[in-house]
Amino acid sequence: MFSQGQLIFAGCFFVAFVIAMFFAYRKDIKIHKIFYKGNYKILIGFLIFIGLLFMIKIFFKH
Repeated sequence: MFSQGQLIFAGCFFVAFVIAMFFAYRKDIKIHKIFYKGNYKILIGFLIFIGLLFMIKIFFKH
């Protein structure tokens, strides 16, 4: 489906992206603590919603 070169590029890009996001987050951590209090609740709600969608899909598939 993908060539070996494409897979290597995707892997390198992913690693570089994660490293860049880590450093960007560390740089702005003080601002995040002030303006984004409680954002983990939204993340949990989103994950529960996605889980419910998968459960509905499995339920109606059988």
